[in-house]
Amino acid sequence: MIERKVRLLSSTDILQVCSIREAIEAVRKAFILASEGKVEVPTRIHLDVLEAKGTSLIMPSYLPEDGRLGVKIINLYEDNPRKGLPFSHALMLVFEASDGRPLGILEASTMTALRTGAACGLATELLSRPESRKMALFGAGFQARFQLEAVADVRKLEEVRVFDQDEERAEAFARQMSERLSMPIIVAGSAREALKAADIVCAATTSKTPVFDDSDVELGTHINAIGSYKPEEREVPSLTVARARVFVDKRDMALEEAGDLIIPMKEGLFGPDHIVAEIGEVASGKKPGRRAADEITFFKTVGIAAQDIVLASAVLKKATELRLGYEFDFHK
Repeated sequence: MIERKVRLLSSTDILQVCSIREAIEAVRKAFILASEGKVEVPTRIHLDVLEAKGTSLIMPSYLPEDGRLGVKIINLYEDNPRKGLPFSHALMLVFEASDGRPLGILEASTMTALRTGAACGLATELLSRPESRKMALFGAGFQARFQLEAVADVRKLEEVRVFDQDEERAEAFARQMSERLSMPIIVAGSAREALKAADIVCAATTSKTPVFDDSDVELGTHINAIGSYKPEEREVPSLTVARARVFVDKRDMALEEAGDLIIPMKEGLFGPDHIVAEIGEVASGKKPGRRAADEITFFKTVGIAAQDIVLASAVLKKATELRLGYEFDFHK
């Protein structure tokens, strides 16, 4: 008899079965499959809730290799932190592709943070200088933890400087993560101070304008930008992007949604061909990443559904084997 039960997984369940290293390997696979056209990722739907300063993103996907269909709905509300609520709420639905049966429902705010952090960990592994030891982190919110853990997994960090507009939040983050990772984490008093001697920069903020000055970015730096996902918003200065080798998660989506690229393009600083490659092409060895120690590399991700379905499929499989989560039958 065909199994008709659905597994419900919480954020705790997801983190229990998936380490940051496993997440990095999952997104490596996702990006390679996406660049090779082996996972179907339709354009995601943007639904704005203007009166509440909210955006809902609906992201469908089909992973033939695993026989899985997926849909993630993630709601992003700017005013939520001031209300004591998370910035994002999300669910991931996973279905059996051969007959459409629902298989799993996953809490997806944590899953999204995990796969986004893993994406930047992968990009840092592929694009930063191997000897990189110092990191600047912009933003000390929920996503920041996963950015830091992923970068620490691929590079032997000796110092991290974190800068956030909310100094109290930055202080709390520094204490927690310093203890968690057993490394010095310094709260920077300014963006310039954060960037001092940084080899790796991660921007994970909700800012609509650049969070640092181009003049403070040193040669040889690798930059990950994940916060902005709208064409009119960006975290990185135009001149920085213009003088960097640029890599993206998905070329067509980046050109449609990434303000970090769209704004300087409108300013006439460069054209679409300034994008060197998709990160999946670098991961598969089809295109080169960093070519010289003194060049700036820049990875821009807006997040693609391929990451979600590959990671969710792996998490659901492992959780099922371990009998984690809550199992129920819609038909009873």
